[in-house]
Amino acid sequence: MYRLEEETEDDWWEVEALYDLCFSPSRTALSSYRLRDGVPTVAALCLTLRDQENTLAAAIRYWPIEVGGEDALLLGPIAVHPTRQSEGLGALLINESLSEARRLGWERVLLVGDAPYYRRFGFTKLDGVEMPPPTNPDRVLGMALKSGAWDHVTGLVTKATGV
Repeated sequence: MYRLEEETEDDWWEVEALYDLCFSPSRTALSSYRLRDGVPTVAALCLTLRDQENTLAAAIRYWPIEVGGEDALLLGPIAVHPTRQSEGLGALLINESLSEARRLGWERVLLVGDAPYYRRFGFTKLDGVEMPPPTNPDRVLGMALKSGAWDHVTGLVTKATGV
């Protein structure tokens, strides 16, 4: 049994340690991290999953961004502890957080990831949306939380200016 909760300030370093375990130590050099620098997370969408012993099993974070001047969410990172993978925890975090994002009025979500994995949640390749380099354009995926939200939204992905 897992406990799903909003990430707290006290969780920050433990979540960072999970990301370090699951990803390359050079993860913070990725272009998506430049979009996060100095920008607070969307706290209501940053979730953790803990087991009965209060051990962190998985975490997901979201950040505000702009695409061609339009507000969007940047999903990620999401990580599941290696000993807990294949239990559906990543899918649970994605589905719960996207549902909450929709409820909060967000219209569109972007991520950089593997299309075969994220397609099952409704993400598709975004044409005309440019992540800062070096990012493989085939990995720039989006999902509309409101019908038509990505229609005619193109351009450079930048830090959110309204935060």
